Amino acid sequence: MTALRRGILCAATLALAPLAAHAQTYPDRAITIVAGAAAGGPTDVISRIVAEAMGKHLPQPVVVENTPPANVGAQRVAQARPDGYTLLMSNVGLAAGATLFRRLSFDTATAFAPLGLVSDAAMTIIARPGFPAEDMPTLVREIHQRGEALNMGTAGLASAANLCGLLMQQQAQNRVTIVAFRGTAPAITELLAGRIDLLCDQATNTAPFIRDGRLRAYAVTSPARLPGMPDVPTTTETGATGIVMSTWHGLFAPAGTPEPIQQRLNAALVAAMQDERLRARFADLQTDPATPERASLAFHRRYHVEEIERWRPVIQAAGAYAD
Repeated sequence: MTALRRGILCAATLALAPLAAHAQTYPDRAITIVAGAAAGGPTDVISRIVAEAMGKHLPQPVVVENTPPANVGAQRVAQARPDGYTLLMSNVGLAAGATLFRRLSFDTATAFAPLGLVSDAAMTIIARPGFPAEDMPTLVREIHQRGEALNMGTAGLASAANLCGLLMQQQAQNRVTIVAFRGTAPAITELLAGRIDLLCDQATNTAPFIRDGRLRAYAVTSPARLPGMPDVPTTTETGATGIVMSTWHGLFAPAGTPEPIQQRLNAALVAAMQDERLRARFADLQTDPATPERASLAFHRRYHVEEIERWRPVIQAAGAYAD
């Protein structure tokens, strides 16, 4: 081994030594979950539920800090010291953002240490009051025939709603006019008023309007029907097999976080998923807590890369980027 190489290895060892020693006493102060979303939205609410449940299994509190928009929150965590005290709660938008944002200051695939998936929420495909399509096959035909004459709302280009819309366009083999709002609430308001035609958004957000009959749901994008809406078929049941997705949330640390710290956080997360209060609150949100398998380190590490690769060709085919 050359003197230069020995010097490099020695410097790297010395740089990692403080983190290795720190891992033995971790955590000795509060842990912050950065939610790259505004207060009150699904990512914020889920972050706070998870922080409370994880805090029961750690000797220090877990707090939530809102740092919107999503790419700003992700950048903050990607650049944070990898000591286990600054974590990221993100969703499918993180994977899509690897392609949507062409000038990111970090590589989404390598900048984070996935700590475990947290939840899965189905999307619901809905239309304005009085929209002529009676069922999902008819809706797909409407999109195929009318294309850009139809307006589809989204909660932003990096939102799960937009990703669902891209899948719908692929299924119908035609493009609609995408109308991006700053969040789901204004999109639903415009849909109820009849000023946009379509929306695909989380059941968390749309269930109250579907249940009281103000909006019609054509399908849910999950593999199985939702217990809270048993009369709404899945997209697969209706033949729209290309529109299957979930709005997952996952917990991430900066890359380089010591393995013992990752394992400690994952153990607290897996335990939190079994918390009765968490499960009840997730049920109210029409979202499912991650199973022990999906909350595992191994699964999330693999899934993180798979999701980035899944959404890349979908976004590239649409040619609509966020920057």
